[in-house]
Amino acid sequence: MPRHITLRVVAAADAGPGIRRLTLQDPDGWRLPRVRPGAHLDLQVPGVGPRAYSLCGDPAKEDRWVIAVRREATSRGGSAWLHEALRPGDIIASAMPRCTFPLEEAATHHVMIAGGIGVTPFLSMAPMLERAGRSWVLHVLHRGGPPPCGDDLAPWAALGRVVLHDTLSAPRPDLATLLGPHRAGIQAYCCGPPAMLEGFAAATIAWPAGAARMEHFVPPALPPDPDARPYLLVRAATGESVEVAAGESMLAALRRVGANVDSSCEGGICGACEIRWLEGEPIHRDLVLPAARRATHLMACVAHCASARLVVEA
Repeated sequence: MPRHITLRVVAAADAGPGIRRLTLQDPDGWRLPRVRPGAHLDLQVPGVGPRAYSLCGDPAKEDRWVIAVRREATSRGGSAWLHEALRPGDIIASAMPRCTFPLEEAATHHVMIAGGIGVTPFLSMAPMLERAGRSWVLHVLHRGGPPPCGDDLAPWAALGRVVLHDTLSAPRPDLATLLGPHRAGIQAYCCGPPAMLEGFAAATIAWPAGAARMEHFVPPALPPDPDARPYLLVRAATGESVEVAAGESMLAALRRVGANVDSSCEGGICGACEIRWLEGEPIHRDLVLPAARRATHLMACVAHCASARLVVEA
């Protein structure tokens, strides 16, 4: 399977205040690879680089991928280009979809909390959960006016699956109250701005590991590691080695010796720069790898090393 593909914009429409929905298809009409609910695309924005956007269409529709993008006032270039420059008929390059925010298949009840445009990953989860006959509820917090992607939410709201909370007309709901106490079989999810994620983390701090999942809009700031030390990074495929300075990005060091490693957020939240490590003692600082996978993989953009030597497949 190719690492990158091209897609054609076949439709563009408003999906709420400042939100643009884009429907993407294969330029030749071929069926697209299957995606997991909660997956995202890294679109290649000209002059900017890759930018990640959650897929918000029904994963069962394999002829299209759909994203909904809010025009950010402080855009780094991605949302501005998608709103102002991209038109139906245009071709855009993308990495293959990745899922760092998956549904928990074993859960018997799913509680989802979205803040604003953070609703997008849940729009791909809802159809899958409904078809499977699973118990679920989605709380959407928005500030005044129609909610983001309101047309998508309306049918679920009519069934009582979606609960809208307009925080301009009523006090912001307490997240712990929305979640309720943890019980066996419950899985909680949250996607939204940093303050909401912090509140969600606080409300679920006593929950079992893995029972509460978050997806970030932007990478949180990572403080410098005062214990960072230089180390030797070795590429297993070539035997080539490079000295990594204390606090230097492993990703930058790999690129310095010509390694082709994908990246997008470069802050440990998107999963683009995941690589396998073979020897050494990595220090994980990402927010996406589960504990079991950290035994074999790391995120090169934020990982450090506690040993004098680290061997990776890159």
